[in-house]
Amino acid sequence: MEIIRLREEYIKLGQALKAAGLCEKGSDAKEVITDGLVKVNGETELRRGRKLYDGDVVTLDGEEIRIEK
Repeated sequence: MEIIRLREEYIKLGQALKAAGLCEKGSDAKEVITDGLVKVNGETELRRGRKLYDGDVVTLDGEEIRIEK
């Protein structure tokens, strides 16, 4: 499980995927999100700009990212 530490109050989903190394570019993040491959807290998320806060868990292709303050 990858841990993303928040510098601000939140991080956007597309940014988190890039920061964790699961997507190289923003366009890659947009594609996997709009294809319905990303889950946030167990639910499919289709918005690249979804704000992630402390405690949120993102899943893509069996890889997990945990957002922590």
